[in-house]
Amino acid sequence: MTAPSRFRGQPVSEGIGTGEIYLGDAPAEGEAGRAPENPAEDDVRAAFAAVARERAALAARLRERGQDLEAGIVDIGALIAADSALVGPAIDAMRTGADGIAAVSRAAEAQAAVLAALPDPDLAQRAGDVRQVAAAVVDQLRGNGAPLPPAGRFILVRREVDPADLIQLADSGLAGAVSVAGGASSHAAIIARGLGLPMLAGADPAVLAAAAGHHAILDAAAGELIVDPAPLDLAAADRAASVRVGPDPQSVGRAPQEVRTADGEPVTLLCNVASAAETRLGLSGGAAGVGLLRTEIPFTGASGWPSQADHLAQLTPVLGLLAGRPAVVRLLDFSGDKVPPFLGDKEQGLVALLDAPGALKDQLRAILVAGAGAGLAVLVPMVKNLDEVAQVRAALAKAAAEAGIDPPELGIMVEVAATAAAAAEFAPAVDFFSIGTNDLASEVLGLDRADPETRPALAADPRVLALIQNVVQAAQRAGVKISVCGDAAADPLVLPLLLGLGVRTLSVGAARVPRVAGWIAATDTQAAALAAAEILAAGQDAGLEAGQEKVQR
Repeated sequence: MTAPSRFRGQPVSEGIGTGEIYLGDAPAEGEAGRAPENPAEDDVRAAFAAVARERAALAARLRERGQDLEAGIVDIGALIAADSALVGPAIDAMRTGADGIAAVSRAAEAQAAVLAALPDPDLAQRAGDVRQVAAAVVDQLRGNGAPLPPAGRFILVRREVDPADLIQLADSGLAGAVSVAGGASSHAAIIARGLGLPMLAGADPAVLAAAAGHHAILDAAAGELIVDPAPLDLAAADRAASVRVGPDPQSVGRAPQEVRTADGEPVTLLCNVASAAETRLGLSGGAAGVGLLRTEIPFTGASGWPSQADHLAQLTPVLGLLAGRPAVVRLLDFSGDKVPPFLGDKEQGLVALLDAPGALKDQLRAILVAGAGAGLAVLVPMVKNLDEVAQVRAALAKAAAEAGIDPPELGIMVEVAATAAAAAEFAPAVDFFSIGTNDLASEVLGLDRADPETRPALAADPRVLALIQNVVQAAQRAGVKISVCGDAAADPLVLPLLLGLGVRTLSVGAARVPRVAGWIAATDTQAAALAAAEILAAGQDAGLEAGQEKVQR
C-alpha cells in the first residue's frame, strides 16, 4: 500500500474535504506530453475542434444546472472555435509557410481587430472572445492546457488559486482547495469561506507535484493535505466532512428569522457573495439579503472591459434570487490580487474604471436592469476623494434617467485609512458607508493582504478599531447608514467589538451566516461597548493619526 504523502499549509477556510487531487495549473512549456515545434494542418484543425468540443460540453453542463445565460456565453466560444472564418485563414497562412502557432495568433488578431472596430459595442466585445479562443487553441497545440477536473469530488491544487476557479467549480464537485501563494486575506480565501470550502494557502510548493487523480483528505483545521491516506482514515474523513459539494438549502443550518443580541438589539445580517451558489447558500442560512456582491471575480481573466451583456449574464442569476431583499452591488474592483490581463501594469481599481466611462456606463445599466426587482444599492470601492463619488453619482443618475427609474442608493467602501479618518466629510455625499476591514487593517498595520500574517482578527487592533469608530460616529451624526462587510464581521473576537461600537448591519461570508447569528445572539452590546472602549483607550489617537490625510476634492 502506498504510504500517505503530507503537505502543510496555512488554514484560511475551515472544514474537511475529501476527493481526488486535481492539479489545475497548465503544465509549463516543454513539460507537456505533446508540443510540436511546427504543428501540421491536421494538428491545428484538431486543436480548434478540441476547444469547440470542450466549450460545447461545458455549455451543456451549465444548461443542465439551469444556468442558461452562462451557457449562452460559453456557446459563443464554441461557435468561434468551429468557425471557418477563423480556422480557414490560419490554415491558409500555414500553407504559405507560417508556423502553425503564429498562424493561429495572427488570424485571431486580424478577426479581433475587425470586430473591435464595429460600432455595436456588444459585437465589438466579441473581439475578446476570439482572442480567448485563440489562446486556448495555442495551449492545445503546445500541450499546455490544464486538464478538465474529474467527474466526482476533487481537491483543487494550484500555484495560485484564482477566486474565479472556486466560483466556476463550486457546482462541479469541488471539495476544497490548496494554494502555494496567498494568505487568509486573499480574495480566493474569502470566496472559499463564503462557499464553506476548506482551503490552505501558503502551502509547501512540493504539493504541485502531488499525484493527480489520487484520493486525498484536506483537513484545514490541521493545516494539512494528505494524499493516499489509509482507507480507514479516508472513510472517517468522509463521515466528518463538514463541506457539501454546492449549496444544499435542505441541509444548511438556518439563522433565526430575526437576529437579535442577548440584550434585544436587532441586527441585520446579510451575506457577501460573488455567485448564485453563494447567494443560495447565504439565503438558505437565514441571511436577509446580500450586503456585498463582488462583481469583478468572474472577470479576473478577461481580455477587456466587460460589456453590458457580460455583466447581465453574471448579475441576473444572483439578483434574480433577491426579489424584495437588500442587494448591495459593488462596482468592478480590479485591484490587488484581482487584476485582469488587460490592465496589467496600467492604472487599476476605481481610477481605471472612472477612466473608462464606457465601462462604468455598461456596468451601471446592467445593474439597474438585473436588479429591477431587488432592494438595490450601488457600492463604490476604494474611494479616496469626493470627486470620485461625484463622478459615480452623476453616471448613476444618468443611467437611471435613461432607464426611466429613480436611482438606487449610492454608498462607498471605507477601506482606505484617509477616507476613514475623513468620514465626516464624505457623509453628506453618500447614502451609506460599508467598512471593508480587510484592506483597512492591512493599510493601517502596514501589511500586504496576501501576507500570511494578515487575518480578520487584526481589525481588533486599537489603531484600526479607532478608525472604525470614527466612521460609525460620523455616520450616526449625519444620519447615514453604516455596515461592515469585511471578514472581521465574521470573526468571533472582532464581531462583539463592532456591535459595541454601534454597528447594526453586518455582511459575512455566505457559509458563516448561521454561526455569526449565534454569536450575535450571545453578545450583550453594553458589555461589548465596554470591551471596545478599553481597547480604544490604549491607542485611539494613534489609530486616527495613522489615517489623517487631506481629502482631495
